[in-house]
Amino acid sequence: MNKGAKVWIALWVVYVVWGSSYLGIELAGETMPGLFGAGVRFTIAGLLMLGFIAWRRGPGTLRVRRAELASAAVVGLLLPGANSILFVTEQKVPIGLTSLIIAAIPLWVLLLRLAARERPDVVSTIGLVLGFGGIVLLVHPGSDTGPLSYLLLTVGGSFMWALGSFLSPRMPVPRDALVATGYEMLAGGLVLLVIGLLAYSPSELDPGRWSGRSIFGLVYLIVFGSLLGYSAYVWLLANAPIAKVSTYAYVNPVIAIALGIVVLDESLTLRIVFGALLILAAVAIVLQRESALQTGEVVRADGDPR
Repeated sequence: MNKGAKVWIALWVVYVVWGSSYLGIELAGETMPGLFGAGVRFTIAGLLMLGFIAWRRGPGTLRVRRAELASAAVVGLLLPGANSILFVTEQKVPIGLTSLIIAAIPLWVLLLRLAARERPDVVSTIGLVLGFGGIVLLVHPGSDTGPLSYLLLTVGGSFMWALGSFLSPRMPVPRDALVATGYEMLAGGLVLLVIGLLAYSPSELDPGRWSGRSIFGLVYLIVFGSLLGYSAYVWLLANAPIAKVSTYAYVNPVIAIALGIVVLDESLTLRIVFGALLILAAVAIVLQRESALQTGEVVRADGDPR
């Protein structure tokens, strides 16, 4: 198989897996405590990824400096922490709408760069204004969007992802992207796991109360969302143009919206359509412009830039 075919296969893995992760989160959170479920997901995924790296490359690959481990832990608290919010909010907010709010992560990163006095050009700034106009349109209480508090929590999760993404390249995280991802998932997962054990009653943590759909959703998130998706993305970064890799930001919400309609019987309103067009157009402008300017600030669906 030639390299071009491998690139497209890896791209479609990222498209489908990360686009469908929103459905996996919704299913897992139906009967499983949100923070605890997110903690289990990232703890197991982090251990499996680090174990696989040690098996393939040797245990020495996992040796990192204390500063690198501490930085990975900080980023890990932000990224899985943000993901845990979706375990809660997706029970009230449609997954298609959630995916559109999360798709605005590159816009938040650009806003953080402005706050840090890193001056993007005029075209990128126009895209920023356009995108936040789409968020304002979507984050409006109504029967088709869900309670305002849950919508704002989802926006907060998007910002947490962006903050972790903004800090990651500015902190001494491990140089190997997969090693860094493994430590980030493990650190964030362990903290969420402890919080979940303290926050929920023993009856809520009883596996006997979890439905088959929720268990399937959790397993899907661990195996596909966290392991297969990350591995395909890291391989793409080393083998494909960044402009092509960044197209996941436009495709993932489309897949999430389609799955919400087909599997969860969610509705597609004109407000969601118009908000989607504004946000996706803005993300396209920002990512393409930033890529052209070679800033290297492209953010993946789970929020970790490489």
